[in-house]
Amino acid sequence: MEKGTYTRWERFSNWFYYNKWWLFVGVVLIYVAGTMVYNALGIGQTAPDYTISYVGTRQLPQTCVSALEEELAGLGEDVNGDGVVTVRLTQHTAARGEGGESALYSYGAEVTLLADIIRGESCFFLLEDPEMFQKNYQVLANLDGSIPLEDDLSGLDKVYRWGDCPVLTGLELGTYADAYLDMQEEGTCQDLLKNLYVGRRFFWDLPENNADYQTMWQRLTQGAVQ
Repeated sequence: MEKGTYTRWERFSNWFYYNKWWLFVGVVLIYVAGTMVYNALGIGQTAPDYTISYVGTRQLPQTCVSALEEELAGLGEDVNGDGVVTVRLTQHTAARGEGGESALYSYGAEVTLLADIIRGESCFFLLEDPEMFQKNYQVLANLDGSIPLEDDLSGLDKVYRWGDCPVLTGLELGTYADAYLDMQEEGTCQDLLKNLYVGRRFFWDLPENNADYQTMWQRLTQGAVQ
């Protein structure tokens, strides 16, 4: 083959090597936009009765997510009137590290979380760092449900630690096996969640089902201490 002559595959490989991260960002943005349209139109789906956003630096194992959704559904009500109580936990995971891949995953998580907040989709949050979350988004309500003062950016006084909530620590969530940081990890889902924090968001315009969310919050945090 003469110097300077490349096959179609070689030209594509070269282009992909230099543009893969931009391609990744484009795919994320297209996915988010498509998801927003899909959810807005309600195509082929019934909205869950309660939506919880998890915000952290590690992806929760799917076995824990499924068990948590099922157990929390047992505490809720049929808010949307479809005859079934459903809870959906959405994960917004910012990867650890300073490399390009970690930065892009973090950016993707931030975009999806912002879309969730703008739509008013999640009424509850499961947080790894409530202080940082409140400084960035300012959507956590006070523990009594009231709206914080505009200059109040504190987070820890607006949440309960999972391990300090008797109802939550009493949930039967089972065990998990998961690959994390290139190591195989096993344990109980409760141990994985015990140092996370639960909070709820405030709404400037109260949603139609706000009373149902208030009742659910009281059930989740009954007997909780700070």
